[in-house]
Amino acid sequence: MASQDIAQLTEALAKTHVGEELSYRGQGLKLDDKQSVEGIAREIEQCKYLKALRLEGNTIGVEAARVIAKALESKKELQRCHWSDMFTGRLRSEIPPALKSLGNALMTSGTRLTELDLSDNAFGPDGIKGIEVLLKSPACHTLQELRLNNCGMGIGGGIILASALAECYKQSSVAGSPLKLKVFIAGRNRLENDGAIALAHSFQMIGSLEEVHMPQNGINHPGITALATAMQHSLNLRVLNLNDNTFTKRGAVAMAQALRHLRNVQVINFGDCLVRSEGAIAIAAALREGLPILKELNLSFGEISEAAALVVATAVRDKADLQKLDLNGNFYTLLRKAFSSPHFQSYIFVSSLMVNLGLLKGEEKMKKVCVLPGHLIVLEHCVGQDYFPVDLADVLEIFLTRNGKVLESCSSARDALKTALEKRITA
Repeated sequence: MASQDIAQLTEALAKTHVGEELSYRGQGLKLDDKQSVEGIAREIEQCKYLKALRLEGNTIGVEAARVIAKALESKKELQRCHWSDMFTGRLRSEIPPALKSLGNALMTSGTRLTELDLSDNAFGPDGIKGIEVLLKSPACHTLQELRLNNCGMGIGGGIILASALAECYKQSSVAGSPLKLKVFIAGRNRLENDGAIALAHSFQMIGSLEEVHMPQNGINHPGITALATAMQHSLNLRVLNLNDNTFTKRGAVAMAQALRHLRNVQVINFGDCLVRSEGAIAIAAALREGLPILKELNLSFGEISEAAALVVATAVRDKADLQKLDLNGNFYTLLRKAFSSPHFQSYIFVSSLMVNLGLLKGEEKMKKVCVLPGHLIVLEHCVGQDYFPVDLADVLEIFLTRNGKVLESCSSARDALKTALEKRITA
């Protein structure tokens, strides 16, 4: 084939958009009416094998949504809708009809979705009503990933969503191919206990979840207990993120009981969940008995005592795959005990500390430590406490001032530490 023919063929293919994805991600387009969206609609129509459409980072009005929806009615191959953050600046009343138009188009096309992302759209319960019919329809019988992070669903929206997922599972089961949802993300939605309990019932029914992310939802122990019961039925669960909810002892013990049944969990994030010492010990017991491939465990800021933290640390000691154990922000400041001991050699400690930070050259050859901001943040906290000697703060401040460039990669934490040292010296 002549090079001219190849060039013509390439141009023709480009015009017909045979690629599988169209992306308008992050273009900041303000799509209000038919005229503003005609170009996008035309490109959608010309894309013969459209499997993914990215509209996130734009703002779409009701009329523009109808035009896009019309173009989608013939896109049977569409599988992935990346539609997060696409209603910025819109009236809340505009969002449900826009979502209904898009949902109706997907149902008309006969598509079978695998991924639906509507995160960062503050549409509240009414927005969930806008996709309720879609979620129950055959278009979502094949859904594997549902992302609704930061949508302001509230309790009402959570209950509607749970009902829709349950109905989707029932109808897809009757059709011979039950819904096998793998990823569910709904952080920052104010679901609270009632919303969480409703979703837990649906999760238990579905039983195929591999990742659950529901941080910062105001869920207390009744909701946590319901979720724990549901998680026992998702034997392929790999990631469980319930950060910044409130377990207390009862919720933590229930969750620990659930973890005993799960062999595939790799990441557990119960940070800032107030698991408390009794809860941490219960979780440690589950760690000793199972969770063989655990990679990350976050129990930070949980009001855990030193003794309970040591029980947790001992429980994960033999986890060959463990990469991260986060117990930060709990009830132990180890340096207080060290400095209060009459046998503690404080100047040797601070010298060793400065060598490891790279502020002082050591006499012996030693493996270089990769200093992270977290190291300096912890040190910033310690130097501000009454147990940290002022004369050691003075020494540390001098070396930090002279050799601060070695900590350039952690400049913000370094500067905060320097300020803390100066306050301690002048206090």
